[in-house]
Amino acid sequence: MLFDKKMKKTLLISFLLISTLLAACEPVDSSYPPVTQIPFFASETPPPFIVPVTDTPNIIQPVTDTPSGGLPLVTDTPIVPTEPTILVPVDRWWDVYFTDPLLINNPEVLSGSIEEKLIGFINNAQTSIHIASFEFNLTPVAEALIAAKNRGVDVKWMTDDKFGLEADTQPEHGQFTLMSAAGIEVKDDAGRSAYMHNKFWIFDQQIIWTGSTNITIRGIFENNSNVLVIRSPEIAYAYEREFQEMWNGQFGPRAPSTVNNQWAILDGTPVQVLFSPEDKIVSNLIALVKDAQVSIRFLAFSFTDYPLAQVMIDRAKAGVDVQGVFETFGSSSSSSELPTFWCAGVPVRQDGNSSFLHDKLIIVDDSIVVTGSLNFSSNADESNEENVVILENAEIGALYLQEFEKLWNQAQDIGPAMFACP
Repeated sequence: MLFDKKMKKTLLISFLLISTLLAACEPVDSSYPPVTQIPFFASETPPPFIVPVTDTPNIIQPVTDTPSGGLPLVTDTPIVPTEPTILVPVDRWWDVYFTDPLLINNPEVLSGSIEEKLIGFINNAQTSIHIASFEFNLTPVAEALIAAKNRGVDVKWMTDDKFGLEADTQPEHGQFTLMSAAGIEVKDDAGRSAYMHNKFWIFDQQIIWTGSTNITIRGIFENNSNVLVIRSPEIAYAYEREFQEMWNGQFGPRAPSTVNNQWAILDGTPVQVLFSPEDKIVSNLIALVKDAQVSIRFLAFSFTDYPLAQVMIDRAKAGVDVQGVFETFGSSSSSSELPTFWCAGVPVRQDGNSSFLHDKLIIVDDSIVVTGSLNFSSNADESNEENVVILENAEIGALYLQEFEKLWNQAQDIGPAMFACP
């Protein structure tokens, strides 16, 4: 259990009261789904299943002199966000996609691929597309963004310096140059040693596309990765604030944390967003994993954080069913925690993909899902620009568990000759 029944009941009553008050003041539109929402500034109550680990006070305050409809479009001048528009006309607030490395044999065929789905979101955008994505080399996506720009959509891209703009001169690249020539603004993180490692897209300040998938040929057609789409102006609001910080040059641990405002309840599902390094993500994940009662599953491109590994091992010793799959290349490094798990008797395997297992995924008790761009390492937690979504939803959890089981069955067992355990 993430919190006791009394606290659950108290939170539920609070949300119902807020919803009732909002319903009394707002006209009802029956075309919108029944989603329990909260206004951002209604309370300083912490998120329902995670205790924020931060000493930074909340700095965002509501303002009333900005045009309605969510956050204003990004400029080079620091902006104070306004409260988001609450309602989104959709049939379902979420989607989950997984890459299919079998498509590597014919990467020019978009049908059914994540690239096709992303282009669909681009083509449907009406006002803005703000992107924070690590690397890029898909020309059809660039062309779709240029078409969006030409029909009046505000398109901006924040990328990494080394793996973004500097890499644009390499073979199979040049897409940033193509977009810049069409008037699309592209910025990088200005020569920092750490990475701008996010992979998130904000559509019309209403829809978030995030997860572990790089928008590249390898990222979509060769690697194992995942995408989580969230239709929520509250969650989009949190990502837009983060995008604005980076666009205006705020990177690293000195960036402000607004963790108490980075959550929402969407159709009964608690959703929490964390950004590194300001939100101390790994400390929060450790607290979450410590509460596991039944099972822990993880897929890890890079897992070098010993405290997180140790708490999973401790839960295994307490009777929790723990299993994990490591990316083979990453787990061969001296800093990998693969030997730590194996020597402790926790079932772990190396992935069977000839390219990369690129997920950064934890599933707790079958229904709590952690996904995003953050590798389980101190560099990701303390230096890089990263994001993580944590949610509790049995239907979403089942999809991620299905993907885990598929990759677990494709993975390779660890032999005793691989490690000399103490």
